[in-house]
Amino acid sequence: MPVFPEEPEIHESIPGPGVPFPRESDAQAPRTPATGSASPAVNPANSRTAATVPAVPGPRPGPPRPAPPRAVKPGPPARPGRGPKPGPAARRPAPAVQYVAAPAGDALERADDTVDQLLESGRRPGDVLVLTVGEPHPWQQHELSFGEARYWAQLTEGDDVFYADAGLTRPAGREVVVLVVNDASADRAGAAFQQALGRAGSLLVVCGEAGPVGAPGAPESRPALA
Repeated sequence: MPVFPEEPEIHESIPGPGVPFPRESDAQAPRTPATGSASPAVNPANSRTAATVPAVPGPRPGPPRPAPPRAVKPGPPARPGRGPKPGPAARRPAPAVQYVAAPAGDALERADDTVDQLLESGRRPGDVLVLTVGEPHPWQQHELSFGEARYWAQLTEGDDVFYADAGLTRPAGREVVVLVVNDASADRAGAAFQQALGRAGSLLVVCGEAGPVGAPGAPESRPALA
């Protein structure tokens, strides 16, 4: 058999001075990352191709607030006497006047008939006020027998026909006033007529002679009561 000469043993040589040692990393082959593994982190400061991060929108501005109202300085006070002058107050229409002719002695009886006709025509008892020029009406004397407090309370309540003297000083007024002229004195009858006219709302009925109340041209027949 041929004899092959022994190969010389090669020993790792030590680099001489000035020759750098080989780095261990230079001897390693670059590794390819496996599929599915995480990519190495890239510093965006050192990478020119880093993706631009979209800006996050800030809070939406609220609705505009209204400007605060400005204080208005009050103007000078109006001088008295320059405003519109108030017109005259509306006058209440004068009540209608009807006459029931009768002598002074029969005036009370005619007045009672008149009150009955008024109630039958639809008037409420509380709408009628009977005033006598002379002697008080019998119903007035009857109610006064229970005391003046009870008598005047009927006027305030207004539930029934009220009988009083034509010269009463208390405020009393109703829709219909019946004036009983049972006194022939012209002075008393004339003053009673004016007072009764002011107390009547829509109708004044004069029972008695028309002359004493200052109405000489009044009809003598009994008119239909409205």
